[in-house]
Amino acid sequence: MWGRNVYDSISKFLQFQLTVNVVAVVVAFTGACITQDSPLKAVQMLWVNLIMDTFASLALATEPPTEALLLRKPYGRNKPLISRTMLKNILGHAAYQLVIIFTLLFVGAWTWGTPGRCGERS
Repeated sequence: MWGRNVYDSISKFLQFQLTVNVVAVVVAFTGACITQDSPLKAVQMLWVNLIMDTFASLALATEPPTEALLLRKPYGRNKPLISRTMLKNILGHAAYQLVIIFTLLFVGAWTWGTPGRCGERS
């Protein structure tokens, strides 16, 4: 029961972390290519990683095991840690987050009437 719970917790943590990191890398790279300046500075990226790593690991690692875990078949030794379903979830959630972030980054200043490009004050 505990082994299955640990496996599930690791899978959930990986899915969350990969989604957050894919979004952060794409935003930093694309933002730097388009605006000639990274939307997230180095210190901001470190804070995002620190907060996301800490709270996600605490939230996903403290889930207690249940008896329902014993009702399913155990995973084989050769089963990949990231399944097709997880990969679809990671890419889907990352695409959703990227749409929102890029909308805020490139259209947000115009939408809310603040001066400057990409939210910067001029």
